[in-house]
Amino acid sequence: MLRVNDLELLPMSSPVQSLDVLDPVNIEDPYPLFEALRTHNPVYQIPGTEIYWVSDRAQIEEALNRHDVFSANLTGVLMTDSAGSPVVFELSAFGSAVDAIANADEPDHAVHRKLVLPGVRPGRIAEMESAIRSRAQREIDALVSHQGGDWIERVANPIPTQAMAQVVGLPLEDADKLLEWAMSGTEILAGTTRPDRMQEIASATADLSQYLSDRLEEALAAGPSSPVPGIISDLADGVQAGQIKREMAVSILVVLAGAGGESTAGLLGNAARLLALNPQVQQELRETPSLIPRFVEEVLRLESPFKGHYRVSLQETRLGETHIPAGSRLLLLWAAANRDPDRFPHPNQIDLHRKNPQDHLSFGRGIHFCIGARLARLEARVVLEELLARTRILELNPDAPPRHVPSIFVRRLETLPLRMAAR
Repeated sequence: MLRVNDLELLPMSSPVQSLDVLDPVNIEDPYPLFEALRTHNPVYQIPGTEIYWVSDRAQIEEALNRHDVFSANLTGVLMTDSAGSPVVFELSAFGSAVDAIANADEPDHAVHRKLVLPGVRPGRIAEMESAIRSRAQREIDALVSHQGGDWIERVANPIPTQAMAQVVGLPLEDADKLLEWAMSGTEILAGTTRPDRMQEIASATADLSQYLSDRLEEALAAGPSSPVPGIISDLADGVQAGQIKREMAVSILVVLAGAGGESTAGLLGNAARLLALNPQVQQELRETPSLIPRFVEEVLRLESPFKGHYRVSLQETRLGETHIPAGSRLLLLWAAANRDPDRFPHPNQIDLHRKNPQDHLSFGRGIHFCIGARLARLEARVVLEELLARTRILELNPDAPPRHVPSIFVRRLETLPLRMAAR
C-alpha cells in the first residue's frame, strides 16, 4: 500500500490504486493526502469497499447538483474492522438510514428546512450575540487569569453547545450531556471506529433520541398558548399541522443536536490553534479587528470542521472519468476542494485579503447549505474579538501539544492547551 510521499514519484496523471486513508499520519494531517488524491485520483475508491472519496471541486459540485442520481440519505459509513481494515458499516444496523434535514432529499428536505429556518432567522441569531459575548468574556478572562489552559474544555466546547441548546429550545443545564451525545454521534462517521464501539454509540444515540422525544412531547403538550422558545416549538407546530410525523421531528432534532454544536466547537478550536501558530496574524487582527470575519472564513477554508459529507448513488453512473456502481457511497471532501490552488492561490496560507473569502465549501453548497452558518460565523467572530482584545500573548503550550480527534470526517481538537498573557 502506497504512502503519500511515494506519490511524488508518479506522473501527474497516474491513478492511485491503494492508499492507507486510515493511517494515523494521514488523519492527523490529511492535507498531503488530499492534495495527492486531487492530483492523481480525484474520485478514489477505498480498496475493498464501495466508498469513493471525491476531492476535486468540479466533481464535488457535479455530485451536489445531480439530486436525481446522488442522494443525501446517510445509509453507510466507513468503519475499521477487528483486523484494522476499512469496511462499510450499514446504518440499517441502527434501525434505518439518516434522512432528516441535511441528509434528506426533496421534497422532504424542503419541508424540514421550512420548519427549521425560522429558528435561525437573522434577527433571532443577532439577539444571541450579547449572551455569547458575555460567556466568552467570562471564560477567556478565567483562562488569562491562569496564564492559559485548555481552550477546548473552557471555550470551544461549551459555548457552541449552549448556543445550540438555546436555538433548539433545550434546557441550558443539559448542555454537558448534549455535548457528550453529540461527540458520540459523530464518532459513527470517524472511520476509525471499531465494531464494539459502534454498539456503545448506538446506545448513546438511543438515549439522545429518547431525551429529544421527551422534550418534543413537552412542546406538543404546551401548545401554541405556551410555546417553548426555539426550533422545537416550530417542529411541534409542524407535527400538529400534519406537515411531518412525530418520529421525523425527533430525527431532525437528533441531527441538529449532533451537528450543531460540534461543528462550531471544531471551528473555535481550529481558529485558536491557527492564531497561536501565527503571531503575525494575531497582530494584524488586533490592529484591524474588522478583518476578523475574513480570518474566520480562512479558518473554515483551511480547517473545515466537517471534512466532507456523504452521498449515495441511486443508480449506476459516472463521475468525471470514474464509473460509480449503484449503491456506492461518496464522501465529498470539502477539505480537499478548499485547498485547490486553481481557486485559492497559495492555498495552504492564511490570506486575510483574498478576493473570494467565502468561496469555500465548508458549509456545503446548494439546497443543503448549512442552516447554522450564520450562527457559527457569529460565534466565531465574537469569541475571537474577545480573545484578541484580552490577550497580548497567545501561543501553544510546548509541554502539552494539541490533539485532534482521530476521524476522517471531523476536524476538531480534543485538547488545545494555550499560554496567554493579558493585554
